[in-house]
Amino acid sequence: MTDFLLKQIKKRGRVIRYLVSGGTATAANLIFLYVLTDGLGLWYLFSAILAFIGSFLISFFLQKLWTFQDKDKEQTKRQLILSLLLALLNLAGNTFLMYLLVDFLGIWYMLAQAIVSALIAFWNYNVFRIFIFKPVKAVNE
Repeated sequence: MTDFLLKQIKKRGRVIRYLVSGGTATAANLIFLYVLTDGLGLWYLFSAILAFIGSFLISFFLQKLWTFQDKDKEQTKRQLILSLLLALLNLAGNTFLMYLLVDFLGIWYMLAQAIVSALIAFWNYNVFRIFIFKPVKAVNE
C-alpha cells in the first residue's frame, strides 16, 4: 500500500506541486491583504491591488521554478507577461462565471466560487504546462 502511494505521489508530483504553489499564493494574498489593511491601515482596495501583485509574483516564481522546474532565465520576461495576461483573463472569467452561476443559476456564492476556482485552476495548469512553461527545444536538436 505504501509503495502504491509513493508511486502515485511521484507520478503526480507536478500536480501536487501546482496545488501547493497555488495554495501558497492564495494564503499570501490573504495575509498581504490583512496586514496592509488592518496592520498598516491602507485602504482595502489599494491593499487588494498590492496583495494581488505580491501573490501573483509568488505564484509565478513558484510555478516556474518549483512546479514546472523551468530554470531558463531567458524566457522569464515572456513567461511573466503571459502569466500576467492569463491572470487578468482569469479575473474577468471569474467575474463572469460567478455572475452566471449566482445570478442566473441561483448557486450559493461560496459554492459558485469553489466551482469557478476549480475550473480556473484546471485551465491554468494546462495553459502553464502547454504554453507558458513548455520547454523550449534547443536549435541544434
